[in-house]
Amino acid sequence: MRQAFLFTAMVLALAGCNKAPAPTPAGEITVGDAWCRAAPATAPAGGCYLTLTSTADDRLVSVSTTAADHAEIHSMDMTDGVMRMRQLADGVALPAGEAVALAPGGRHLMLISPKAPLAAGSSVSLTLNFAKGAAQTLDVPVREAPMAGDHHG
Repeated sequence: MRQAFLFTAMVLALAGCNKAPAPTPAGEITVGDAWCRAAPATAPAGGCYLTLTSTADDRLVSVSTTAADHAEIHSMDMTDGVMRMRQLADGVALPAGEAVALAPGGRHLMLISPKAPLAAGSSVSLTLNFAKGAAQTLDVPVREAPMAGDHHG
């Protein structure tokens, strides 16, 4: 009887050692200043911008839309006077409590092959997908970009 008790206690103790750590809880993610740049009907792509703030560390991992063939997260920078744009396959880190701007001339969202012109006054539905937080679908207004410092990205 005593051996059965010790065996059961040992099995239970070992089972507790194999427990996976508790997942990090998702924070609340707020989206601000969301807009897409108006573009001519012939434009092969369009840019969208916003600011994300998360209450816990998270990551924007992808974006989807029915307004274009597909959407990507991009970065734009100038190196030796040459503008370079690249897709951020790993998305964008969202450190807890820090506002992260996706803005013209830097990180931004690209709508590849829009299905309709991105006309000022219209709107685009975007779904933001996060590593931990719940996906958020937004109705984002399309507007003309400010003229000063105007960039494609």
